[in-house]
Amino acid sequence: MRITVDAERCIGSGMCVLTAGEVFDQREDDGTSFVRQPEPPAEALDAVREAVALCPASAISLSADPRHQGGSDA
Repeated sequence: MRITVDAERCIGSGMCVLTAGEVFDQREDDGTSFVRQPEPPAEALDAVREAVALCPASAISLSADPRHQGGSDA
């Protein structure tokens, strides 16, 4: 899985950081979130999926890692 945050949509609520702080962080200047680990370890995926669901701006996306196309990645 690969994670992205759309900075244009992010409202800086910080739910992703509270839910999966090892994967997400917030910028000090404007509070928007960014991804610290675009390809997190498997043990973090449940927290990442929860962060996606909790994001009030729907700014977080998950996509299949192109290196694993054709396999069962999640």
